[in-house]
Amino acid sequence: MCAYKRKDGYYHKAKKEGYRSRAIYKLKQIDEKFYIFNPGDIVVDLGAAPGSWSEYAVEVVGEDNVIAIDLERMRDIEGVSTYQGDLTDDEVLNRLSIIAGDVDVVISDMAPNISGNYSLDHARSVYLSQRALKFCDMSLNNGGNFVVKIFQGEDFKNFLEDVKSQFSFVKAHSPRASRESSSEMYIIGKGFKGKN
Repeated sequence: MCAYKRKDGYYHKAKKEGYRSRAIYKLKQIDEKFYIFNPGDIVVDLGAAPGSWSEYAVEVVGEDNVIAIDLERMRDIEGVSTYQGDLTDDEVLNRLSIIAGDVDVVISDMAPNISGNYSLDHARSVYLSQRALKFCDMSLNNGGNFVVKIFQGEDFKNFLEDVKSQFSFVKAHSPRASRESSSEMYIIGKGFKGKN
């Protein structure tokens, strides 16, 4: 039996409301607390599959303003431009930066494939978070916002400090929709200080 109930209240809520996964409520709760999005913002969703964060973003900012990319092929979302690519590849990151141009919000719910070795999984999570932060440095407008998932562990604090060096406001936050047993944490950065 699973260590947690996969089909919890948020799972059923997502199914009922027609969203692809329960993860939508994490982003919704973050946005309601920290005011991440504005209508008309250009948003890039890193590690987007199955697509619920993009579904939420396009509802808030409007159609044709959201770019989603994932290692897996995603089903199309109306009003969202979807791409397939490995964000650990510099060439893919550079190409995405060219496609996206200047963006207002970068969101990342990327997570590594879980190995069961917590130190390894944490290290991989930190690396993916660093890739998302690198993309901010490439494409995020001054004053832009950032939301990134990271697993807690020994390198969490160092990554948090890296984000603090690049954003005017930074907060580590666990939305209500995150499972209590999860080690995931979301770092919110607002007011990007500018490309290095």
